Amino acid sequence: MKQRSHYSYWSDRGSNAPLRITIKLSDQTAYFYRGGEKVGQSRVATGKQGHSTPLGSFTISEKVVDKRSTLYGRIYDAKGYLKIADADTRRHTVPEGGKFVGCPMPYWMRLTGSGIGMHVGPIPNPGAPASHGCIRMPREMAQSLFDKAPVGTKVTIVH
Repeated sequence: MKQRSHYSYWSDRGSNAPLRITIKLSDQTAYFYRGGEKVGQSRVATGKQGHSTPLGSFTISEKVVDKRSTLYGRIYDAKGYLKIADADTRRHTVPEGGKFVGCPMPYWMRLTGSGIGMHVGPIPNPGAPASHGCIRMPREMAQSLFDKAPVGTKVTIVH
């Protein structure tokens, strides 16, 4: 894993203490703890205006390596041409013979029943919200977290 000179790092030395995660929206950072010791942090991108990330205490309730969104993605027509690049299945309809392809969300870790979770995703402007409500992380950090955080891991989201 990356050294501490980088913003995102993981320095877990194999402690047996349960992992817990704090997502701080004000600085767009996830902090990882075992017991009282900080073992890492990651840059994140949380919900942009109109798609807020919920505050509160959650637990990881589901983990899927190769998840795709059922809400957000692309809509193609029957000939395979892209019709809507930023589709929302609640607002857009798929043309007859066409298809919806959900956005990839690798290393998905579900936090809510309404589809909020942590996963790999772009962070276009570090320090600024950019998602539809999920917590996006760099691939390396999301994969490490996925490997180390069992279902039931506590996640707290604060302002």
